[in-house]
Amino acid sequence: MTALVLPRAHRRVPAALAVCLLSFVSFWIAQRAAHVSMIDLMVYRAEGATARAGGDLYALRATHARLPTTYPPFAALLFIPLTFLDVVTLRATATVANLALLVAFVQLSLRLVGRHARVEHALWVAAGAVWCEPVWTTLRYGQVNLLLAVLVLWDLTRRPGHRWAGAGIGVAAAVKLTPALFAVFLVCTGITLAVTRRGAWWPWLRAACVAVCAFLGATALAAVVLPYDSRRFWTRMVFEASRVGHAEETANQSLRGALARLLHTGDPSPWWALAAAVTGALGLAVAVAAALRGRRAQAVVACATTALLVSPVSWSHHWVWCVPLVLLVWESGRRRTAAVMAALFCSYAVWWVPHGSGRPELHQNMEQSALSALYVGAAYAFLVYSGVRLWRTSRTA
Repeated sequence: MTALVLPRAHRRVPAALAVCLLSFVSFWIAQRAAHVSMIDLMVYRAEGATARAGGDLYALRATHARLPTTYPPFAALLFIPLTFLDVVTLRATATVANLALLVAFVQLSLRLVGRHARVEHALWVAAGAVWCEPVWTTLRYGQVNLLLAVLVLWDLTRRPGHRWAGAGIGVAAAVKLTPALFAVFLVCTGITLAVTRRGAWWPWLRAACVAVCAFLGATALAAVVLPYDSRRFWTRMVFEASRVGHAEETANQSLRGALARLLHTGDPSPWWALAAAVTGALGLAVAVAAALRGRRAQAVVACATTALLVSPVSWSHHWVWCVPLVLLVWESGRRRTAAVMAALFCSYAVWWVPHGSGRPELHQNMEQSALSALYVGAAYAFLVYSGVRLWRTSRTA
């Protein structure tokens, strides 16, 4: 009997799938061995239970750590289905869902950077990406970062002018406010194109309008179902960044966190407000300039890193955007730089400094402050490099 010989391309998918599954199973075993509590997932479940029972959402203190509710009230509505599962089933389901979202996120990231997004490529990258610190921590806590990132990239990798482009950004911003900067990016790009007449501006503004409508629709739904909590969040809680945690915590990989550790203060507000305003303006300028030159991947990653920098709190697990960042640098031909960046996000080096109870981050020396700001430094390096390259390109054009 003649042996059935599969084409090489068809043999690659099973091999990639096997390696990816092996990596995911090893990851699952490692997380169970580390006795991860998935504490944020438990907070989400408590929020859903409070919303379902009509309780006071922002008076909630959940788990042994007495963690408060920090997301907009619409998120609590989405968390209600979590209350129908027991804790063991919920943790297993959330882990499987996050692993599936990681593969989807990698697939969308590959599509964003321009590579033909074959299934085996996504599986190979996901097998390694699951071990980087932001992804590991996302799954450790049971966080929603991968879901929000997939919603955003689902919009930004669609064909221009798609009727639902922008909906993902709007829903993501209704769950957690940071993705709202992508809507600002869409507006700025559309207006710039309209003023300079350098391309089709309507698809960008259309996507921005859809994003705003999706955000307002989700927020209005929450206001109808949870009127007291909605009023309280949008008039008070949204302005209380300190409820999330201390600014100087090592996990806070935002500009505010880096400044708090560098200046040895829990409230770097005056300096942070100025630095965040400048960073936000320049970061958006880089993103818009890249979009105008047809470099969508560079524009999206610039916007994502800017959002993470200027947010009052960007926990290390928010930096799942390191996946498209590293892939973009790799696809641009700078393989060594991409390898260094991948090693940085897989090194867990931000945790090599004193941290924990007693707020030791307020007493870091210069070397420790630099080490605990690696994600911030990587983001600034990318934005500066991108801005210089775009400026040089515009001069020679």
